[in-house]
Amino acid sequence: MKTTFLDFEQAIAELDGKIEQLRFVQDDSAVDISEEITRLETKSQTMTKDLYAKLTPWQIAQVARHPQRPYTLDYAQHIFTDFEELHGDRAF
Repeated sequence: MKTTFLDFEQAIAELDGKIEQLRFVQDDSAVDISEEITRLETKSQTMTKDLYAKLTPWQIAQVARHPQRPYTLDYAQHIFTDFEELHGDRAF
């Protein structure tokens, strides 16, 4: 699933793209760059934590409206085994 980044998350998106490129290069070559990948992953986590610690009210609204945010049915499918949504013409 492709991750959708918000406009204020572009620095994190670029860093994640670089991490993916390095993983692709590491898989295809004999060069071990796992330390660099680990360093960039740590930097990405730190940037994300710092960014989300000081969101503006508009950025909070953007996160709340994120297109990949889970809906109630997503939770229900993981909590219950036989969940069936009831809706329609009141015949239930």
